[in-house]
Amino acid sequence: MSTAPGGPEGRDARRVSVSRYGDHAELDPDQLPDGLVVADEHGRVVCFNAAAGRITAVRAADALGQPLEKALPLEDLEGRRWWQLTDPYGGLAIRVRQPERNLLLPGGREVLVSARYIRAEPLGPVQRVVVCLRDTEARRRTERSHAELIATVAHELRSPLTSVKGFTATLLAKWERFTDDQKRLMLETVDADADRVTRLIAELLDISRIDSGRLEVRRQLVDIGAAVSRHIQAYVAAGQPADRFLLRIEQPLPALWADPDKIDQVLSNLIENAVRHGEGTVTMDVTPCASPREGEETGTSVTVSDEGPGIPEESMNRVFTRFWRGSKRGGTGLGLYIVKGIVEAHGGTITVGRAPGGGAEFRFTLPVGAPAYLA
Repeated sequence: MSTAPGGPEGRDARRVSVSRYGDHAELDPDQLPDGLVVADEHGRVVCFNAAAGRITAVRAADALGQPLEKALPLEDLEGRRWWQLTDPYGGLAIRVRQPERNLLLPGGREVLVSARYIRAEPLGPVQRVVVCLRDTEARRRTERSHAELIATVAHELRSPLTSVKGFTATLLAKWERFTDDQKRLMLETVDADADRVTRLIAELLDISRIDSGRLEVRRQLVDIGAAVSRHIQAYVAAGQPADRFLLRIEQPLPALWADPDKIDQVLSNLIENAVRHGEGTVTMDVTPCASPREGEETGTSVTVSDEGPGIPEESMNRVFTRFWRGSKRGGTGLGLYIVKGIVEAHGGTITVGRAPGGGAEFRFTLPVGAPAYLA
């Protein structure tokens, strides 16, 4: 391990003494996940850990003993030299830290930097400057994901809103020229497009709640077999052949306490995917099973499978991510991401695999979720 010139002082700065329950140990800065740079009272670097070297592409041996502004030449987003601008050793005596912000390394690479000024006494001279460096790649991925979400939803909203605007403007301008049947057709189209906009907004709100951990589950006693049957009946009423669906329920099922609206949302998405993207018979199995949650013995599983081409093996680990649409385009690609969030909010699990008939097979398992007063 590289150490700062000057013997004990440099070596001491490379390790931090920590204690827990009376046991003392030394923490190696190279074990830290974030970059750590420490400068002494003279502004020379006495600690430059492995993560700092990875982030800055500077070897610790080259940084140790160098002035801080030379070992870590940072600029703000306006091109100003950061250490000259903040002047940690000669600036305000009441300053104890620099909050995290985006700064630039040579070559324009962005890093997240925060700093702490260590003083032996309040208002005294700075004894140490401790700098933390973090890579911005994770934040950039999050920002890209949010940008993609906004772009996708905006694109999906544009089509129905254009239709709504076009039909309403036409009806207002030329109401007397249309027959009652033509007016009805236009209004039905507007109504359908308004429903589509409502669904998109609901998806966006669901994603926001899932990402922030605020998805609420209002538990009631749910007859999961009857819920699946209602979805099948709706597809048959809409024109799907009744013999395309096979529902198998293994009795007795444990009492299931869940949010009925959200369970309907899960079933709707999985069955719609099987009908739209699969082929042949869509089979739904509802069975009792071991609970996925510790402390409960029983749960309920629902399996939805089809006889279509299925999902390629290399794509199965991406099925529940945002914007995954498979081979057939269309939709926002957010449905299965929301399904996974709803199932996990219930304390359940969901998996995808290949069905016995060769198609896709989705299986979600829910704990009983009984209220405490029934336990």
